[in-house]
Amino acid sequence: MAASTQAIDFQSNLPAEHQRIWIGPEYWANPLQDWQLRNGRIECVVSGGDRNVFLLTHELTEEKGSLNMSVKLGRLEDEGKELDEGWVGFKIGIRGQFDDYRDSAVRGEGFRLGLYTDGRLFIGRFDSSVTKIEQPLQNITLRLKAEPAGGAYKITLEASDETGNKLAQVQRDEINPDWLVGGLALVCSRGKVTDMPDERPGIDDGNWGFRSGTERGGNVRFWFGDWKISGSKVKAYPERVFGPILFAQYTLSKGILKLTAQMPPMGQKDGPEVMLQTRSKSADNWKTIGTARIDPLARTATFRVENFDTTDTTQDIPYRLVYECMASDNQLEKFYFTGTVCQEPWDKEEFVVAAFTGNNDLGFPNNDLVKNVAFHNPDLLFFSGDQIYEGVAGYGIEVNPVERAAVDYLRKWYLYGWAYRDLMRVRPTVSIPDDHDVYHGNLWGADGKPTPQGLLGAEAQDSGGYKMPPEWVNMVQRTQTSHLPDPFDPTPVEQGIGVYYTEIKYAGVSFAVIEDRKFKSAPAPLLPDAKIQNGWPQNPDFDAKKQSDIAGTQLLGERQLNFLHKWSYDWSDKTWMKVVLSQTIFANVATLPALEMSDTAVPQLRILNADDYPRDDKPVCDFDSNGWPQTGRNKALREIRRAFGFHIAGDQHLGSTIQYGIDDWRDGGFAFCVPAVSNVWPRRWRPDTSGRNRLPDSPRYTGDYEDGFGNKITVYAVSNPVFTGKKPSRLYDRATGYGIVRFNRKNRDITIECWPRCSDPSRPEEKQYPGWPITIKQTDNYNRQAVAYLPTLYFLGINDPVVQVIDDENKEIVYTLRVRANEFRPQLFKEGVYIIKIGDPDTGQLKIWPGVRSLKPDDEQFIDVNF
Repeated sequence: MAASTQAIDFQSNLPAEHQRIWIGPEYWANPLQDWQLRNGRIECVVSGGDRNVFLLTHELTEEKGSLNMSVKLGRLEDEGKELDEGWVGFKIGIRGQFDDYRDSAVRGEGFRLGLYTDGRLFIGRFDSSVTKIEQPLQNITLRLKAEPAGGAYKITLEASDETGNKLAQVQRDEINPDWLVGGLALVCSRGKVTDMPDERPGIDDGNWGFRSGTERGGNVRFWFGDWKISGSKVKAYPERVFGPILFAQYTLSKGILKLTAQMPPMGQKDGPEVMLQTRSKSADNWKTIGTARIDPLARTATFRVENFDTTDTTQDIPYRLVYECMASDNQLEKFYFTGTVCQEPWDKEEFVVAAFTGNNDLGFPNNDLVKNVAFHNPDLLFFSGDQIYEGVAGYGIEVNPVERAAVDYLRKWYLYGWAYRDLMRVRPTVSIPDDHDVYHGNLWGADGKPTPQGLLGAEAQDSGGYKMPPEWVNMVQRTQTSHLPDPFDPTPVEQGIGVYYTEIKYAGVSFAVIEDRKFKSAPAPLLPDAKIQNGWPQNPDFDAKKQSDIAGTQLLGERQLNFLHKWSYDWSDKTWMKVVLSQTIFANVATLPALEMSDTAVPQLRILNADDYPRDDKPVCDFDSNGWPQTGRNKALREIRRAFGFHIAGDQHLGSTIQYGIDDWRDGGFAFCVPAVSNVWPRRWRPDTSGRNRLPDSPRYTGDYEDGFGNKITVYAVSNPVFTGKKPSRLYDRATGYGIVRFNRKNRDITIECWPRCSDPSRPEEKQYPGWPITIKQTDNYNRQAVAYLPTLYFLGINDPVVQVIDDENKEIVYTLRVRANEFRPQLFKEGVYIIKIGDPDTGQLKIWPGVRSLKPDDEQFIDVNF
């Protein structure tokens, strides 16, 4: 935890005559949409179990001392109506599993004390001897006093009316001091109240922090005001405020800065716009370079700045976001969020990408992972999808109406920014939504159509399209992708759902960001004989290798294939490396016991020791994977191969490095599926047959295979779940972690690293997952067996030329590559006549050699390329 300041009293000072969902930067509300600020009071507007507002800026320390806390409260419901069972009051000593105030705020457990809805005070447990308050529960002041008594604490709780008249008091001695260490919260909770144990339960592998009984319903709705906290046991952490500018993401491509500020749900009296300011090295003052309105649903403010000043490569450019909102005493107050637009790392020999997937909240706020990634000092962050899951932050999901569904998503999304904002504020970031981000277990976007009315769950998903309304889907995409460069073709798909596939050019690395869900066909309507349920064929006689690749299916769609084709031959802006970023790899790298018909068994599969193998695991055919449709997969891989492109993705929860085969094994590019940050679905790859052509001393699950759809893949390494002995097991034994990819500018090597989240890369003795690191050459991404060659090219008067080879018969581009050498002999995959184009698209230099006939491997000819 961060070092605290000296003890500072707290008093809520909220703006009067103001209304909004977000209460203020000092508070975290559980769940966000069930609370509001109105007329200077904190109001629980939706009844349910364990509604609470956690105070971020103050907590109880381990030091012996006193605590005094008070709050005014009252019913929001009609006072003539009998209250449901429940309680209202305080939680103290709130602690989570991972020793961080953010984890405590979201998943922490604490000691309960307050007022039952029947009018009795309580301190941790029900006491029938306590006298009931007989008057309506309105304008009641609760006062808590805790003070040391020997090795324990004595707590006194008192209730008084608005005139100060004491209505009731209860006292309890021998309170375990461990219950008085941690955070503080206000609580309004409907439902049965259980007694607190005398000792705090241990933090173990159980369902720690996963609240039950939080369903909405009933009439336990209360307001709170004038919350006061003091005492020698209280410490203040003012730096822990969160908001109103919660976090920001940016990209820089071809001199255009795109930056999105994420805001909470504000009120009408708060500012409608956010300002972006920068400060140069030569000036101390801040200059406003943009103003952006806050989107009313996504609560984002997006800036697009052309000709962004990055000419001085000796410095980074500080930025700050500025926002005015209603603070105390109904005064507008300015708030700031600072960051840095890093200079493009043109001079670095190694360009480093950190990649993540599967960001569930077990382990939140991921301090271990954030610290380890910062050690690698990546140049770009890539979040490949599932930045949120439906269960993140508890309290289920709300899917209607759209406004409440939006706030429900946002409270989950805010945890992503809360965890990674310090990494993102100083680095370009790519985040793209996957299925869970849009409340799908699996997603076949089918060009954006809606799922059929009347269908729910997996049945709706299997039919293809989006379950949620288009304005909600666009809201999600706006939060995650609006900071990406403008789309290659912004034409929306069905229902007006936007697209974001695009190219990022940064420091000579060209990233193709693609959407491998939105255009993908749904298999169930097209393959009725397969009897597909939730993406899995239930007909045991259906052969996915032979029967599933039918006409009319698509993976990326023609629009994205056209984009990839143009991307493959555009090496302008000093591009020297091509990388594809998408949600998931184009193969199905997973096995299950032979009799299993779906992956519902995955969470119950036994975690194995590293050298153990199940007896009958077979490669599976999960139609959610991009192993299907095979023709669409191969079309995409051919376009990527033309650019010698490397593929980074996630989604599958299982870290793997493979080489694609299209017509034959190893004739395509390499792909890296990074492991999940927090793995709720611990898949494995342990086929019962050994891979062919394995590298020496490699595990038997490596080598050449066919996946469940018959796609050719070569497996080099897999991060199978194994026992680590670390706690909690649910976090560390499920092969969690992150990926690092290093692109070497000098020799064009690509080094792939797969790190367990429990390994500290700053310690030389710490290891990656078995099989990593893996180093390949850029040219390994076009690994077809050459049957012929073109003459050897010698370059004079040009550095790092771009070479393009075109088949003269059909005018098809075979490949394009920026060559870092004085000579280059182009490989060919069939004999014939070719066109060679050599030049530099940035300077306009170009020379063309038409009608060049292929040579046999042993023949030698030379072309001097003079500029």
